Amino acid sequence: MDEPILTMQEREAINTGRWFSTLSPSLRHDILRCAHVKRFKDGALICARGDTPEEWIACAKGAVRVSSTSLTGKQITLTYVEPGVWFGDVALLDGDKRTHDAYAHGDTTIVMVSKPDFFKILETHVEFYQAILRMHARRIRGLYGLVEDLNTLPLRARLAKQLLHLARSYGIADLNGGNNIRIGLQLAQEELAQLLGASRQRVNQELKGMEREEIIRIETGGLVILSREGLLKIAEAGD
Repeated sequence: MDEPILTMQEREAINTGRWFSTLSPSLRHDILRCAHVKRFKDGALICARGDTPEEWIACAKGAVRVSSTSLTGKQITLTYVEPGVWFGDVALLDGDKRTHDAYAHGDTTIVMVSKPDFFKILETHVEFYQAILRMHARRIRGLYGLVEDLNTLPLRARLAKQLLHLARSYGIADLNGGNNIRIGLQLAQEELAQLLGASRQRVNQELKGMEREEIIRIETGGLVILSREGLLKIAEAGD
């Protein structure tokens, strides 16, 4: 069901997004002025591969799981869009179909800007063109980094880097105190393995090894980072 406004927390997530926060106040105002809000339950389809793009989208709460389907019909998770991140602009700009499926992961709130409004903002704000280019440049850098890691780093180092990323994006203070960080995004080991392009068994072995080294703690509800420094050393050493 459509909701007319964002909650204070959801609006804060959008306004403090790494990219959105760099825009001028007038541009941010014009984007949010024409945006509408939708809320989805866990697992609900937001948009599907092959859809004609009609909106530019941002995550305001929860997460958006971006996936594709293998030749055998298995869904493969490619990434999770965190609160404050905008997506879906590629299909709007090149006029082609959506390239992947997007599902709500947990209770999720998204902000949507219609295609006509998106291009109207482009016409009104030259700054928006430059900002979109910066966004795409950052994505390209990130993609090259992922390809390089996949081809040069062992699974242990890639896993450490992924856990650091998840801690930055979804980390919350552990209720047990100290400097422990609980990863708020609920991921099954199979989903974590898909993000790394590895088998669940191999990822489980690496996680157990990190747990023995007291770098992480594995719990039924997810993972707790006990030593961010330990993960950094693994990621930087590459072994």
